[in-house]
Amino acid sequence: MKLTLGFSPCPNDTFIFDALVNGRIDTEGLEFDYFLADVEELNNRAFASEVDITKISCHAYAFASADYLILDSGSALGFGNGPLLISKNPLDPERLTDARIAIPGKFTTANLLFSIAWPGAANKKEYLFSDIPAVILRGEADAGLIIHETRFTYQKMGLRMIADMGEFWEQLTGLPVPLGSIVINRRIPEEIALKFNRILLRSIVYARDNSLDSFDFVKANAREMESSVIRNHINLFVNDFSLDLGATGRRALIELFRIAGEKGIIPSMPGRIFLT
Repeated sequence: MKLTLGFSPCPNDTFIFDALVNGRIDTEGLEFDYFLADVEELNNRAFASEVDITKISCHAYAFASADYLILDSGSALGFGNGPLLISKNPLDPERLTDARIAIPGKFTTANLLFSIAWPGAANKKEYLFSDIPAVILRGEADAGLIIHETRFTYQKMGLRMIADMGEFWEQLTGLPVPLGSIVINRRIPEEIALKFNRILLRSIVYARDNSLDSFDFVKANAREMESSVIRNHINLFVNDFSLDLGATGRRALIELFRIAGEKGIIPSMPGRIFLT
């Protein structure tokens, strides 16, 4: 059976999917027609229910939950790895309501966390995540939310952090910050979905045990080519929660959806959101 599969070019995604898409592990007869895309494009394709399996922002999942289930493996969440709010010039957090904010996409979890923290800040404009530091330096925005590799490079560009959205979430809930998950379309037969869940775990375990094997695939797709940045990115975002959400990871997702739902940021969701 051939399944469509979408994930981002970010090092954590290419790292965990390398063995699966490049024939390094047994895929138990499953084949994949895969593509790489920015997370907001992945979100939009999930909204249209186009893809069998895809990476999706946890924020966006709330709008695609009728069509997809969250897998046990592959999620990006953890402690100390949340989005950062940065600026060029000093900016009082109390003034953010009136500031021009660059965001990496309406349905990114970064925007959701910012909306929970600063519900009155409405002057936001979407940009490709990797362009946000340059947007701030050009003066098009007063501040911006950065994700992925840019969290490792913004200081070299003369930018400063205003707030750590992951730290905000951890202080609010005591839970890891849920950023993105791998989801499978509900139209896929359950036995196939469970098989893929098993294969994805196998791919992540292989990547962690044979990290050099994936290097060429990861580097070929990374927007930030410096090897140290790539390694730091993988080490931060691929962790034990990537292997298995577990009870704590599931609780973090449920709490995110509960808080966002109570604030009217996301719609009501189905009773079942996890594959297993």
